[in-house]
Amino acid sequence: MQECQLDAMIASSAINVGYFSGYFCWLNSLLKEYMSRPGASSHLPETYAVLTRDGNVALIVSSLFAADATRIPEIHVQIFGPSGLDFIESPKSCVEEQKLWDLLARPQDSASPLQALLGILRGHGLTDGRIGIEMDGMPLERIKAIANGLPQASLKDCSNLVRLIRAVKSAQELQRLTRAAEITERAGMRALELAKPGVAVHEIVQQFHAHAAAMGAAFDHFAYSPRGLGIAMSSNYQFASDDVMFVDFGCRFSQYFSDTGVTLAMDDLPTTLERRYTALRACIAAGTSEMRPGVRSSRVHKVMADEFTEHGFGACFPHGHGLGLEVRDYPILVPDTSLRLADDCLNVSADLPLEEGMVNNLEACVFLPGIGSVHLEKSFVLTANGSRELARQDRKQPYSPLPGPA
Repeated sequence: MQECQLDAMIASSAINVGYFSGYFCWLNSLLKEYMSRPGASSHLPETYAVLTRDGNVALIVSSLFAADATRIPEIHVQIFGPSGLDFIESPKSCVEEQKLWDLLARPQDSASPLQALLGILRGHGLTDGRIGIEMDGMPLERIKAIANGLPQASLKDCSNLVRLIRAVKSAQELQRLTRAAEITERAGMRALELAKPGVAVHEIVQQFHAHAAAMGAAFDHFAYSPRGLGIAMSSNYQFASDDVMFVDFGCRFSQYFSDTGVTLAMDDLPTTLERRYTALRACIAAGTSEMRPGVRSSRVHKVMADEFTEHGFGACFPHGHGLGLEVRDYPILVPDTSLRLADDCLNVSADLPLEEGMVNNLEACVFLPGIGSVHLEKSFVLTANGSRELARQDRKQPYSPLPGPA
C-alpha cells in the first residue's frame, strides 16, 4: 500500500472480503439479487472490508449476518439495514453474546452498505484520500455511487494488486493449506481403497466426502477419466479390471483449497502407459528442481515440457498454479502470455517471478483414448532457496487398491 501510495483498500468480492477481515458467509458468493427480488439483477450481495495503511480493518456486513463477524478479533464491524429480529419480548441483555447483542440492539446509523462504507471512510479521515477498490466484478453502479459519495477522494482499481498480494502466503495460511493437503491425501487414499472392478465411481466419491468431513474439511471436487476419454465429474462409471485412470480430487479446510492427483491402476500398467508415467515423474521432478525464488513462472513450465518431450512423447501440457482461497491463485505456471497484471495501482508481467512463501501445484497428465490415462499432481511451498513438499504425497508409483504379491 505504501509503494502504491494507497491510504486504504476496499475489498468487494466474497473471497477478498474474507481475506481482509476473516469473515466468510456462504451466501455472499451465491445469493444473487433476483433470488430475493424477482426481476432484479444477478449481482451478488454488497459487502465490503476496508484495510487502512496503518493496519486497521473494518467489515461492512448486513445486520442479519453479523453473528460470525463479532467473533473475529481486532476488526471493527459496521452493520447496515434492519436485522429483522423481534426484540419485543427479549431481555435487556444477552450475556452469552453480549458483543453481538450490543451491536444489534442499538439503532443503526446506516440503512445501506454504501452509507456504512462511507461512514467508515469518513471516520478514518479518508474522504480525500487515495483509495484502492477491488472493482473487478463490481457492478458499475456501485462504483459510481462510491465515487459520488467521495467526490474529493482519488479512487483506484486495485483488483490485480489484491490477487498479487494473495500469491504469497502468511504463516497462518500455510498452516491451513498444509492441513487441507493432509486431509485430502488421507481421505482420497482411503476412498480409493474401495476401488474394485464393478464398483461405481459415486461410491468412491461418497467415501471421499465422508472421510474429508470427518477431518473437518469440505468436499470440493473429484474428477476421473473414463477409458482415457477426457475428464468427467459424473458418477455413473463403474471400474473395470484393466482400468488405468487419471484421478484428481480436493477439499477446502478453513476456506483454503487443496488439489492433488494420482494415477489409479486396477492392474499392472501396460507398457504404453508405464513409459508415459515415467515421463510424468521426470517432468514433475524437473519442475520441482527449477522452482525457486526469482525464477519466472514460464521457466518452470518450459523445463517440465522439455523434459516430457525428451522422453519422446507429446499430447501433454505440464504446468502449475498457486493454491489459496481459490483453487487457482497466482502464480500460474504456463508459457508467457505477454499479458500484464494491470490496474490503477499495478502494471507487471503476468509471467510472475516466484517468491518465498508461495504455494504451487505442479501437474501433468496424458490421455490415451480407449486405453487409459496417467496423472500426477503435487503441492509445494517456495522456500528461500528452492521448494519443499506442502504435505507428503507419494507419487513414485500409480496407486493400486489391489493387494500386491505375497
